[in-house]
Amino acid sequence: MADRILVTTDDLEHAVRINAALEQSGFRTTLATSLDEARQAIRREPPPDCVVVTGGLHETRAAQLLTLAREREISTLGLVEQTEPDAKGLARRLGLTGYLEKPADPAEVTATVRRLIERRKLQQRTGILGESPAIQEVLVKIEQMAPVTSTVLIEGESGTGKELVARAIHDLSPRRGKPFIAVNCAALPETLLESELFGHEKGAFTGAAERRLGRFELADEGTIFLDEVGECPLATQVKLLRVLEDRTFFRVGGTQAIRVDVRVIAATNKAIREQVALGRFRDDLYYRLNVLAIYLPPLRERRSDIPILVRRFITDADWPGNIRQLRNLIESMVVLAPEGEIRASDIPADIREHGRGLPMRLAPSGDIPAGGGAGVGGQELAFILHSLVELKLQVEELRRRLDEGPQRVEVIEVGPGSAVSPLALAESSQVPEGEVLYRPGMTMAEVERAAIEAALRDTKGNRRKAAEVLGIGERTLYRKLKEYALV
Repeated sequence: MADRILVTTDDLEHAVRINAALEQSGFRTTLATSLDEARQAIRREPPPDCVVVTGGLHETRAAQLLTLAREREISTLGLVEQTEPDAKGLARRLGLTGYLEKPADPAEVTATVRRLIERRKLQQRTGILGESPAIQEVLVKIEQMAPVTSTVLIEGESGTGKELVARAIHDLSPRRGKPFIAVNCAALPETLLESELFGHEKGAFTGAAERRLGRFELADEGTIFLDEVGECPLATQVKLLRVLEDRTFFRVGGTQAIRVDVRVIAATNKAIREQVALGRFRDDLYYRLNVLAIYLPPLRERRSDIPILVRRFITDADWPGNIRQLRNLIESMVVLAPEGEIRASDIPADIREHGRGLPMRLAPSGDIPAGGGAGVGGQELAFILHSLVELKLQVEELRRRLDEGPQRVEVIEVGPGSAVSPLALAESSQVPEGEVLYRPGMTMAEVERAAIEAALRDTKGNRRKAAEVLGIGERTLYRKLKEYALV
C-alpha cells in the first residue's frame, strides 16, 4: 500500500508543485486547505504517514497541527522561509521531524519525505520511540552509520536502549542477514569473559571437555555488540585491541590465529574518558572503539517524549526498551486502576512515599513556595514526574534490596537550604548506623566509599551481601574495595 502524505496549502504555489511530485513518485496525497481539514485527516484511520506544512510556521494553527501530529507519532516536514533567522531553532521549537528552506525543490521534498517515513518505520521496527530532537538526532546517526563498517561506541545510562540502537544499526547495514551477537561484559566473571569472547580449545582448562567457539567466531560476517565494555578487565582489553586492529585472535589454549570479519559495536554506561584518565581503561582501545559515537540521552533530557511513551505503554505494555521503570509503573497503574481512571491512590506506595530508602537530594527551602505550592495534587504530580524521569533501574533495584534488608542506607545532604543543618548534626551524638552523611564539597568517590563502608557494617563484613545491598556485582565491589584501600 502506498504511503499517505498530507500537504497543507498555506503556500499554495509550493503545495501544488509538491503534491504533483509526490503523486508522481507513488504517494497517496491529500491537500488540506484549512486547519479543520488537516485535523480531520490526521485523526482519520489510518492516519497519514507524513505531514508537509508548506508555510505559516509562526502561526498558532501550525503549532496546534504539529502537536496533534506528534501525539499520533506522524512524521512532519516544514518548509521554512528563506528569511527565517534561525530555521533550525524554529524547527526544534515546533517539534518538526525535518525541515527545508524555501524555495524547496519538489524532488528534494519527495526524497526527504521518503527518508522521514523510512525513519519512522525504523522506529516501529526497533522500538526506539520518541519525537524529541534528541531522539531524532540519534535516528539520523543510525542512518548515517549503518552503511559503513566502522566501529561504533554508544554511550548512555542503563535502561536508555543501547542494545536497541545497536540492533538498529545492524538491521540497516549490509550485514542485516548475518548474525547479531550480544555480549554483556559486566555479567561475566573475569575468568570466563575471555573464553566467552574468543572460545577455547579442548583441555585448555579444567572443565574444557570440548572445543567451544567464542562470540567473535559466532558473529563472523555479522555484528558483535559488546555491552558495558567499560567493565572489561585490562587483560581482556589487550585482546580486544588486537581483534580491532587486525581482526584476528586466539582461542584460550589455542596456537592458531583465527581471522573474522566482524563489525564491533560497543556500549557503556560509564564515562569512558574518565576511566582512561584513571588508568582503568586503555586509551588505545578507547580510540579504536570511538571511531563513530552515539550519545543516547536519558528520558530527563527528552521530557517531551514522556506522553508518547505513556500512550504507547497503555496500548502496548510489552515494549522492552527505554526507561524500564516507567514501563513497569504504567503497566501496574493501568492494570490496577479502577474504572479506567488513574488516581493518586493508584500510584504504588513506594513511589508515593518519595522512594523511601533511596539516596535523594533534599530540596532547598527556598524552592518550596509559601503555603505548599500548588497543593497536594500538584506536589504529587511533580514528584511522580521527577521519579519517572530521574530514577534509573539500578536505583529501583537498590531500593528493593534495601527494603528487604534489616536496615537501609540513606544519603543525607547537609548544606545551605537543607532540612538538616551542619550545626544540628554537630550537636547530635553521631550519624545513625546505616546512614551515609553527605557534606558539601564531598566528591562522588568519597560518597561511594562511605556507602560501601556503611553496607559492610550492616552486613557485618559479608561482601556478598554488601554487594547485593549496594546493587552491584561482587567483582565490582572487590575492585572498589581495592581502589579505596578498604581491604
